[in-house]
Amino acid sequence: MISFDSKNKTFKLDTPNTSYVIGVVDFDQLVNLYYGDRIADTEGLEARSFRPRCASFSPLTSEYNTDAHDFSPDCAPMEYGCNGCGDFRTSALSIRNADGNTVTDMRYEGYRIYAGKPSIDPLPSVYLNSESEADTLEIDMADKVTGMRVTLIYTAFNSLDVIIRSARIENASQRPADIDRAMSICVDLPGMDYDLITLYGRHCKERSEERRPLAHGLQGIASKRGVSSHCQNPFAALVSKNADENSGEAYGFNLVYSGNFEFCTECDFSGTSRILMGINPTDFSWHLEPGESFQTPEAVMVHTSKGIGEMSRIYHKLYNFNLVPGKYRTEKRPLLINSWEAAFFDFDTDKLVSFAERAKEFGMDMLVMDDGWFGKRNNDHNSLGDWFVNEDKLKGGLGELIRRINDLGLQFGIWYEPEMISPDSDLFRAHPDWCVHVPNRKPCIGRYQYVLDMSRKDVRDNIFDQMYSVLSKYKIDYLKWDFNRNISDAGSALLPADRQGEFFHRFILGTYELMGRIRDAFPDMLFENCSGGGGRFDPAMLAYSQQIWASDNTDPIERLTIQFGTSMCYPASSMGAHVSACDRTDYRVKGDVALWGTFGYELDMNKLNADEREIVKEQVRDYHKYYNLTHFGDLYRLKSPYEDGYRCAWSFVAEDKSEALATVVTMRAPEVPFFILKFKGLDPDKHYLCDFDGRVYSGSNLMNAGLNLTRPTERTYSSLKIYLKAQ
Repeated sequence: MISFDSKNKTFKLDTPNTSYVIGVVDFDQLVNLYYGDRIADTEGLEARSFRPRCASFSPLTSEYNTDAHDFSPDCAPMEYGCNGCGDFRTSALSIRNADGNTVTDMRYEGYRIYAGKPSIDPLPSVYLNSESEADTLEIDMADKVTGMRVTLIYTAFNSLDVIIRSARIENASQRPADIDRAMSICVDLPGMDYDLITLYGRHCKERSEERRPLAHGLQGIASKRGVSSHCQNPFAALVSKNADENSGEAYGFNLVYSGNFEFCTECDFSGTSRILMGINPTDFSWHLEPGESFQTPEAVMVHTSKGIGEMSRIYHKLYNFNLVPGKYRTEKRPLLINSWEAAFFDFDTDKLVSFAERAKEFGMDMLVMDDGWFGKRNNDHNSLGDWFVNEDKLKGGLGELIRRINDLGLQFGIWYEPEMISPDSDLFRAHPDWCVHVPNRKPCIGRYQYVLDMSRKDVRDNIFDQMYSVLSKYKIDYLKWDFNRNISDAGSALLPADRQGEFFHRFILGTYELMGRIRDAFPDMLFENCSGGGGRFDPAMLAYSQQIWASDNTDPIERLTIQFGTSMCYPASSMGAHVSACDRTDYRVKGDVALWGTFGYELDMNKLNADEREIVKEQVRDYHKYYNLTHFGDLYRLKSPYEDGYRCAWSFVAEDKSEALATVVTMRAPEVPFFILKFKGLDPDKHYLCDFDGRVYSGSNLMNAGLNLTRPTERTYSSLKIYLKAQ
């Protein structure tokens, strides 16, 4: 619910348990007055905008002619802090006007409140299933000198503690201007006694949780790799010092964007914190002619006083039902086997059919043919961009392979890397200027490939036509979209020199446009994103694909920290997770870890022994038995590998508390073997049949006393699943 108090000139955005309050103060300055647990009214909140100035070093705005007034943009909780007009903190907005300066001074003009939520084309966004799910506030601001305008857009959900923000900047003047910086959010909190949680990593070790206290000055994360990246994820949280999984205050921030981003927290001399999130201003600028506008990506804000775990569960619910597209949002997804780790590039029709035959025996639903099916692709040195079938490898063509797969009763999936081009390819020889490059420099190369200039419509049209000719001709039920390098030598042959700063954003807009075209052409296709594993694991990719390959690392022990970190804001239904031939653990552990995700296989099943085959059959049954729990249940992180180097544990609990599934993995034999597992999220008054020992326990017993699991979790590289069913 959103309301405007005309007496106090305050906007109040309410979610079930949260309030966000904005005030209009003297001379139409817009300030943030409150963000936290829900409050009943806004009386007196305007006083929260007062913060002591740093003497004459915090200037008053031009309307003030006496130091008797204490309002200065330098220390006030500005709702959208601008550059050059007395606010010396990091700004949300900086516009270079036709006079060549970047002084920007936005003042309140008006507002609109309405049911529902706007789309922000051409960017992906969270959607509503009905207008009643949320209300939206749009606040108009203007710079009376330059004629530039900004509209701040807020959507407050009625059943989730979620507020979504973005900004639209418009050139309403008669002269051109250039945006140097445009953040999606600016939030000023009246304190700095918080810890900052971020997700750092690298290839094969993505989204590792890191927690550190705020300090005076700047702290944050960013990517300028052209993608959201393996190295930092566009998620951050500020949590109270005492916050843990089950209690304490948590503010979450997640950017719906797949390109260069920045998250920054600045703690100033008053001990307050400014939070900014949006497009990375490094190598960014955007030119606006009169009448043109620019839309920032959405940022998803979550607040709770019920701990970090509750923050995560709010994100999971939102993304499962208001972000993931298509029928596979709720419909059961096929259980697949992927050919990559089973064969890499070394396959032909008969080998793939043999994989499918074994998969059918185990009760699987789909075979996915990964890299190596096109051009002359027998290694990673060539053929990206040549999306025609290699009939020397697939005798009889793709149609014959799919027919044989379908005759077994299995569906068929295929791999593409549409945004890449090999120097050794027909496409590059015909169009060498289509790769990302700058004049007079030979581009850097990664994995023997260049990046296609997705900002160009002619490039996107060519790739779409090639993909469509294959995807429309054959019965293909799944598409894996990969992206195996970052962007260097950033430039486009079609952009003029003074607009090269638009390249990175135009590139990702081009990617979104191509993905949207493919998705619209094949709406019933299961779509999985990938970027050398989890190098582009962000909400914007989930707006096009139901799931994202979480990491190229399929070692189940290494996967634990990856999946714990990923779950900070992304649901299990989005995490691509497979059982592979990694020899570090047995197949039970591999399956138990992969079940916390989309679940699938990536190995040559012809090489399994008899015992392993029985385990796989059991895992396939478990996939179907626990599907709704693992995809849509509430996640509780019971024991974190970041806090315990020996054991970790998690559970899924049905929304109606009727069932639960807990998993414990022992990473190495504990020095202190005694271990009690306490469940979370159960109904304390229900009684649950426990399949571990056949006993019936009350929910209160399981959550407060717990189960003694010392003996079954003593062994290094072992795992245990426990299923509870309400009686």
